[in-house]
Amino acid sequence: MTYLIAQSTSPTLLGVDVILVGSILAGMAAAAVLMAIYAAVTVRDPMAKRVKALNDRRTELKTGMLTQTAKKRQSLVRKTETTEKVKDTLQGMKVLQESQVKDVQQKLAQAGFRNKEMAVVIIFARMVLPIVLGLLGVVVLYWTETFPEWGSMKRFMAFAALVIAGYKGPEVYLKNASNKRTKLIQKGLPDALDLLVICAEAGLTVDAAFNRVARELGRAYPELGEEFALTAIELAFLTERRQAFENLAYRVDLDAVRGVVTTMIQTERYGTPLASALRVLSAEFRNERMMRAEEKAARLPAIMTVPLIMFILPVLFIVILGPAACSIADAFSGDGPGTTGG
Repeated sequence: MTYLIAQSTSPTLLGVDVILVGSILAGMAAAAVLMAIYAAVTVRDPMAKRVKALNDRRTELKTGMLTQTAKKRQSLVRKTETTEKVKDTLQGMKVLQESQVKDVQQKLAQAGFRNKEMAVVIIFARMVLPIVLGLLGVVVLYWTETFPEWGSMKRFMAFAALVIAGYKGPEVYLKNASNKRTKLIQKGLPDALDLLVICAEAGLTVDAAFNRVARELGRAYPELGEEFALTAIELAFLTERRQAFENLAYRVDLDAVRGVVTTMIQTERYGTPLASALRVLSAEFRNERMMRAEEKAARLPAIMTVPLIMFILPVLFIVILGPAACSIADAFSGDGPGTTGG
């Protein structure tokens, strides 16, 4: 009985139980603190996973050059039974298109995932997650009395949000991971080109220069170092060196990288000086980075206007005008220092 009375008198905001939402947020904060403590205690080598991926790619290319039998070539694809079953299911349902698979594979490569077979899993998740989350929403919102105070419009909006989140969730995750990785690569590209110029002027070959840059920048810019190391491996093992450069542009969704790839292909084909071309590109990229920094600095006053008006100015007015307002209130109420008792 006491619980029912407490539940009925609990505060609500826009039809949502404030205590329930606060409890959920407190639980999420506690889980985040535990995860942060676990991440701080368990120290892992950030390069171990990338080194393993590069070694697997090197072994794959080397085996592809030395192996001629069909059985061993089939083992290079590294397909799993789960992805094969999912692929057969989607092909049987006539929902798996080759262009869609290639598009998802490129997004996976740009996000840093090397296993191309995950594209089938992503497509399957985009098809299954809306159904699963939609059924979960029907059970929670309509069949049970979890939110009895919600109206029909609010229930439908929550159901639609679950379905849209299930359909767009994998795509949004891949896009965010790709954008974050692209920004990290873009940040270290001018330094990498400067090192490439030094290596080219020192007489190193292209694959040796890429390998040296990957070793030097692997700690400061691990994503860029991984891409350059993978390009160096492909330059050493692929029969077409042009394909190695095109794979770099395929994996990184960045205009600057595509410009570097075009320059490298032209120098390979026509024999133009590599150092001078890379020096010009490096200067352009540094100018672009400086322009982006100036643009962010120019937008800062406009961005700071809203928090200044909403949070800083009211507090400042309270601090300045608060004592004067208290004195005026005391004067009008007759409690000031000039009043005398009867």
